Amino acid sequence: MDKTKVAIVGLGTVGSGVARLLLDHGDRTARHAGRTLWLEKAVVRDLSRARGCDLPQGVLTDDLTTVLDDPEIKVVAQLIGGLEPARSIMLQLLEAGKDVVTANKALLADHGPELFDRARALGRCIAFEAAVAGGVPIITNVSQCFSANQIQSVQGILNGTSNFIASQMDQHGWSYDQALKAAQELGFAEADPSMDVDGTDAAQKLAILAHLAFGARVHWSEIPRVGIDTLDAKDLQFASKLGFRIKLIAHARLVAEGLELCVAPTLVRKGQPLAEVQANYNAITVVGDAVGDVFFHGQGAGQMPTASAVVADMIDVAVGREQITFQTLELWSQRESRVRIRAVDDLPGRYYMRFRVVDEPGVMAKITNILGQEQLSIASIIQHETAPEDVSQTVQLVIMTHEASEGAARKAVERIMQLPIVHGPSVRLRVMQDRLASR
Repeated sequence: MDKTKVAIVGLGTVGSGVARLLLDHGDRTARHAGRTLWLEKAVVRDLSRARGCDLPQGVLTDDLTTVLDDPEIKVVAQLIGGLEPARSIMLQLLEAGKDVVTANKALLADHGPELFDRARALGRCIAFEAAVAGGVPIITNVSQCFSANQIQSVQGILNGTSNFIASQMDQHGWSYDQALKAAQELGFAEADPSMDVDGTDAAQKLAILAHLAFGARVHWSEIPRVGIDTLDAKDLQFASKLGFRIKLIAHARLVAEGLELCVAPTLVRKGQPLAEVQANYNAITVVGDAVGDVFFHGQGAGQMPTASAVVADMIDVAVGREQITFQTLELWSQRESRVRIRAVDDLPGRYYMRFRVVDEPGVMAKITNILGQEQLSIASIIQHETAPEDVSQTVQLVIMTHEASEGAARKAVERIMQLPIVHGPSVRLRVMQDRLASR
């Protein structure tokens, strides 16, 4: 059987998984590719470091030129994280005539236009299924399988670390710090989890999906985002009483006024597919005008789920399928954005608001007066009695609103917080629109 020589640059967790699939299950790749993907080289920085796989003699090297200068190596899985030297190495690989597969969503989110323009100019391609949602095949489906549709919305849980933390807080009543510690002990969170818990990781992935689904040219840093790092267990408890769970939702929806984009902790009604996603899983709901609702669910990270997506891309590149898609879609080309990004203050939604207020007559009247002036109407209220032992004589007040604009909701909370009857910080969370109610 014919063989295509391939290489891996970066043999960390994912790279080791890719090597294992190529070496231990070559029959699978041969069956789908019609040829053997032959692992010729694996480039690492430190040859002395222990690896999670056994490589044939002569495969492991710390010399990138052994890949760059070998014309028989056609496909390279570039699996280095971060921006540099990942960007420089990818450009070197493209210049050397290699097609590249990557799992680095941060690199694409920051340098996608440059890298894709250069690849196209050189007649090469970049495949990146593993860059969003790990083993969940969302990139291929959005870019190819839904090509007969105008995609109307993409909403999902794109960060497994945040979902694990929120799930543990919901199920066990843990504080954020307790849930984060558990995530770190299980390997679901890094020692520095900032990019996961502050919404950065989800925003980077949403920027990629928004480009594929809607032709949007938006840098991830321009997407409004709020993380779960300030999430309070009390809000998960109140949300549950109201029939909701709180999830970090990446939201993209195309409406007449433009493309709505945001990442934020969001109340999702129990029974909705996204509400039932637990632990470190990812899930995405895509709505197309022809296909309707489609739901994807699976491991969004981890060694073998991500390696599965990388090897699938390597097969598509080896047989030429990916090159056709890459050139046809003109990904991250210099064309103008096909859609206008809607201003954040104009985003519509329902809202969950929580305040600690003095337990005295007239409090509700003052708050509802401000809500009315900002064009917010109340859907429901939760207010418990003052606990006998509470010397502050304050109570938690939870308000669920009907639909209003983000700007109106923000202004209302700012004004309410200036009232002397309100003590301590407030909380404002978005509420996901029920699909059945929106039809």
